[in-house]
Amino acid sequence: MTGEKVSVIIPAYNSSRTIYSAVDSVMKQGIPVEVIIVDDCSTDDLTGALDGYAEDDRVNIIRNEKNMGVAASRNRGVAAATCRYVAFIDSDDQWQPDKLAKQLKLMEQTGAVLCSTARELVNEDGSRTGKVIGVPEKVTYKMLLRGNVINCSSVVMDRQVALRYPMGNDDIHEDYICWLQILKEYGSSVAINEPLLLYRQMRNSKSGSKLSSAKKTFAVYRKVGYGVIRSCFYFMCYAVNGVVKYLF
Repeated sequence: MTGEKVSVIIPAYNSSRTIYSAVDSVMKQGIPVEVIIVDDCSTDDLTGALDGYAEDDRVNIIRNEKNMGVAASRNRGVAAATCRYVAFIDSDDQWQPDKLAKQLKLMEQTGAVLCSTARELVNEDGSRTGKVIGVPEKVTYKMLLRGNVINCSSVVMDRQVALRYPMGNDDIHEDYICWLQILKEYGSSVAINEPLLLYRQMRNSKSGSKLSSAKKTFAVYRKVGYGVIRSCFYFMCYAVNGVVKYLF
């Protein structure tokens, strides 16, 4: 897989303060990349922040005609991608330089269609915390039901699989539903238990409220077809795992 190119999809909304660091970390990967930035009708100076990439043929900037939300923006990026593999990163996160190369090597070795990584939490101002959220090196469907251990900004996956399982349901956890659907078919995914993702914690982020996130997680179980009792069981597993995950 030496020299394999990856399409990197970055949904962006009012992220002029952080978009450069995200794109810069993608450009520093040790493999060729196609960067697809989907501007979801930003009202800040995102256009100005991206001016430096206007002449870079590695960067494709797509601007939505109306605000579509993060799921539809990612889907639009997948549709525009030209590479065998797609990767996702949010506009306020960053990657370590060897992230993609390590993931592609593991996917080649295992035949997996999806690979994620551990992450280090970063403060809103960009300062490192040293707090690492680890991942199991193999993630099965049953494991994933007990808590979403796949962070979207760490994912590399087969583009054809991404096309078959587009993200939806922006009102809940759109990526969690997607991973569950994929693992239900393929059985498992792989992961690298190294903090190759620097994950910024934003106070006003979609997943910032623990109560809101909990409600959305319960809605995920109902959305994928589980009854109230089974959903409550998996929700309790999620709650316990959530406490352990953020425990110092």
